[in-house]
Amino acid sequence: MNGRIVLTLSVLAAWFVIPRAALAQDVPGIEICTAEKTMERRTSCLQSNIDFLQKTMARLAADHQQKIDAANRQIEALKASAASLQKIVDDLQAAQRKTAEDPNRKAQAPQAKEPPQAKEPPPAKDAPPAAKEGGK
Repeated sequence: MNGRIVLTLSVLAAWFVIPRAALAQDVPGIEICTAEKTMERRTSCLQSNIDFLQKTMARLAADHQQKIDAANRQIEALKASAASLQKIVDDLQAAQRKTAEDPNRKAQAPQAKEPPQAKEPPPAKDAPPAAKEGGK
């Protein structure tokens, strides 16, 4: 019970301590200036609108510039990645071409190095060698 009384008194004390001007502050934004009767108040209202719009535009411009910068950094990173991937693809294609050409070269190389010759039939195994008989 004592806790509730203390809490209530502290809330009421804070209510009276807070200045009334702080409670009545306008939220910045666009105001309708045609309702003002005097020229000074109308000019002040219009100037307030101009200030609000300029601050809003500056904040939005900064936000958009940050987004554009982030997008440009991402684009550059993607370009670098694409370039490295293209190099890898080129290397793999070159290796594949080299591998495809190597068996063709091995198959063609022995045929190209040896000139075509008429081959003699091998000697018969049953026939005695003629060179040995002639020497006896």
